[in-house]
Amino acid sequence: MIRLGRIAYLNMAPVFFGLDIDVEQVEGVPTELNRALLAGRVDVAPISSVAWARNAERLLVLPRLCVSSDGAAGSVQLVTRLPLERVGSIAVTPESATSVVLARVLVPDAEHVPLGEPADATLLIGDAALRSAYDDPTPHHDLGRLWRDRTGLPMVFALWACSDPPPPGTAELEDVLVTSISRAREEPERLARDCAQRYGYPAGFLARYFERLRYDFGPREREGLQAFLDLATEAGELDAVPELRFAGAAVPA
Repeated sequence: MIRLGRIAYLNMAPVFFGLDIDVEQVEGVPTELNRALLAGRVDVAPISSVAWARNAERLLVLPRLCVSSDGAAGSVQLVTRLPLERVGSIAVTPESATSVVLARVLVPDAEHVPLGEPADATLLIGDAALRSAYDDPTPHHDLGRLWRDRTGLPMVFALWACSDPPPPGTAELEDVLVTSISRAREEPERLARDCAQRYGYPAGFLARYFERLRYDFGPREREGLQAFLDLATEAGELDAVPELRFAGAAVPA
């Protein structure tokens, strides 16, 4: 049985909406899944784009899946009362690798400190960012939107990866995940209603959130990933930009 990593955030709801396969689900925040995949505690997982890039020689990428946004993501937020050009320090979440590097790229002069320490701004991701954007009137700057404003491209926050060689059943698992996402897109009201009952948000709020998220790893997403990794390298966060190596299937057109 494949051990499948699942990010413990609402953004995974469409991926697992109609999942019809017998797997062992292992939940964790992105940085936990990064470590679990590299340690062999899970077989396939969505991991931070930066974590993949730093370990690309050990990992293969599922060719049709990612976690991205083409504009505002909704759940990657920089919270501050200051104009961004005056932010000198950011308290960063320990749960994300990609978003921390993205903040470095977008606000390059700001010092990063651990979450909870005094800072001009706070970087939140996942459900904490979503809750903050819903409840807190403090200005929120969506990093997906800031990235799109700067580059005109989608921001790829995570890639689905596995070990090299891929575990048996990886291609079939990818087919099932793609089908599950398609089902969620076909029944957006049911997805939003089910999640509203579980998480306590209005269904309309969640429907708008899920509409922002993208899971197809197409040409524009690959272009956005390339741009992000180029800038991360310039910022000293990567030694070099690795080439994508895909698990089994050919690179999608």
